[in-house]
Amino acid sequence: MQPFLSHPFDDDKLHEECGVFGVVGVADAANFVALGLHALQHRGQEAGGIVAHDPEQGFNSARRFGYVRDNFTKASLMETLPGALAIGHVRYSTAGSKGATAIRDVQPFFGEFSMGGCAIAHNGNLTNAAALRRELIERGSIFQSSSDSECIIHLMARSIQKNISERIKDALRRVEGAFSIVAMTRTKLIGVRDPLGVRPLVLGKIGDGWALSSETCGLDIIGAEFVREIEPGEMVVIDDTGINSTRPFGPQPSRFCIFEHVYFSRPDSILGGRSVYETRRQIGVELAKESPVDADLVCPVPDSGTPAAIGYAAQSGIPYGMGIIRNQYMGRTFIEPTEQIRNMGVRLKLNVNRALIRGKRVILVDDSVVRGTTSRKIKDMILDAGAAEVHFRIASPPTAWPCFYGVDTPERGKLLAANMSEDEMRDWIGVDSLKFVSLDGLYRAAGEAQGRDAKAPRYCDACFSGEYPITPSDMIARGFEMKAAE
Repeated sequence: MQPFLSHPFDDDKLHEECGVFGVVGVADAANFVALGLHALQHRGQEAGGIVAHDPEQGFNSARRFGYVRDNFTKASLMETLPGALAIGHVRYSTAGSKGATAIRDVQPFFGEFSMGGCAIAHNGNLTNAAALRRELIERGSIFQSSSDSECIIHLMARSIQKNISERIKDALRRVEGAFSIVAMTRTKLIGVRDPLGVRPLVLGKIGDGWALSSETCGLDIIGAEFVREIEPGEMVVIDDTGINSTRPFGPQPSRFCIFEHVYFSRPDSILGGRSVYETRRQIGVELAKESPVDADLVCPVPDSGTPAAIGYAAQSGIPYGMGIIRNQYMGRTFIEPTEQIRNMGVRLKLNVNRALIRGKRVILVDDSVVRGTTSRKIKDMILDAGAAEVHFRIASPPTAWPCFYGVDTPERGKLLAANMSEDEMRDWIGVDSLKFVSLDGLYRAAGEAQGRDAKAPRYCDACFSGEYPITPSDMIARGFEMKAAE
């Protein structure tokens, strides 16, 4: 099979690293995991993997490039993954190899210890992985992948604890960064979130069994009842006796990733007790209050800009219309496009509804501006269709800093907002106006009525503010310069 290549027209968006899912206490658990991973496919499209355990056959695994639907719906493959306990992972690389993903980097990772085997799937990024890797290699560890997540397996191997759950705790106390982890032993399903709860993880009930998922939409697809979120710094161990919850780390204020609300999570998921769709719609309301403009039509840049555009239109009283139509059959990957096809740009994904756009003053609502290249192309398409004016409204603050906690972000020098003022970005993109929602407005949309508390922000917003709640040790060692204290 050819390597799974990044979509050449998706490179102007931020990408989530991965999604994790696990089930215990149901027959043919791997089939449920495959469904869960399908619902989480938006979090990673490069590759996926499933590990299952059966008392008679032991641990079995399958790792494949590409979409879940193209691999884990085949009976011949799923029959090799029997058992009532399974975990899975969908991947978009941030740490490890890029582009042509190596199969050895595809999770879950597996380790065989003296007390039995353990498989681990990790969502997030370890900010001290390079230092840990050097230390572990010097002490004799032999790494099989380029992923930061493999450090956890090697740290477990060096622990002197007598059971796997305690070894996981030992290992995670050594790592820094963001992690939501789903793990399994022969009899237990385990879920852990880092002390700040940067990445999501939820618990569901399905019949007599249990499920762990990156998002509630994963529970919905298998008919599981959403029970609660795994709390920041919490570890749950689930077996046939029930759920045991512990707190392996010292208490710290939660700093959940606010970009999960803006873009990463599916709009039908629930985060922090709030509907993602409703938060995004409310961002549009805040945008309309903060940055009104005389216009004839509010159009989303599909699909991620749609809820905010609906909110903007409702608040402003300007009609909402689908001025841009997305090709639903393109998907988010494209295998080896020719140079001629590359030159077609975003027209492969998006087409303008000319009859609606012609002669109108158009407000385009998008979720973010990263490099700005796609915004320029979309603006050109709208003007070519006969629009009188083009105004961009962005449902997040300017993205001026890279993320080191599980999001694939360009280096700071390639982020448009790191190099230009808002007015300069407007002129570079070539639109009549460009406005971003304020950081306070984003917080209000996410349920913080008073906006952002500068002394104790509830969310991780480092990509906007440059204030990193977890020191990116490895990146600083490589020369990354933190924001100067004000």
